[in-house]
Amino acid sequence: FSMKYRTALKLTRDEVQSSFPEGTSAEFPAILSVDQAARLLQVSKSTVYQWHSQNRLTGCAQRVGKHLRFFRDRLVMHVMNKGV
Repeated sequence: FSMKYRTALKLTRDEVQSSFPEGTSAEFPAILSVDQAARLLQVSKSTVYQWHSQNRLTGCAQRVGKHLRFFRDRLVMHVMNKGV
C-alpha cells in the first residue's frame, strides 16, 4: 500500500483505556507477555518478536530479565496510530 491510501486512525488514551473494561484485565492486563500481546494483536508470537527486533514497536516494550513485556495501552496506540 502506498501512503496515499493509508489513513491515520489516531486513537486517544481514553479510547484505548475504554477498550479494556474491568472484565478483560485478566486476559489483557496493563503489562503483557509476548503471548498476550500476540493474542491482542491477532498475530503470531514470531511476528511480535520480529516486529520488536526490527524496532517497529519502539516505546511499547521492555526487557525484564530474559523476558519481553509490553505496555498494553502504548502497544495498542502505537499499532493503531502509527502502524508496524
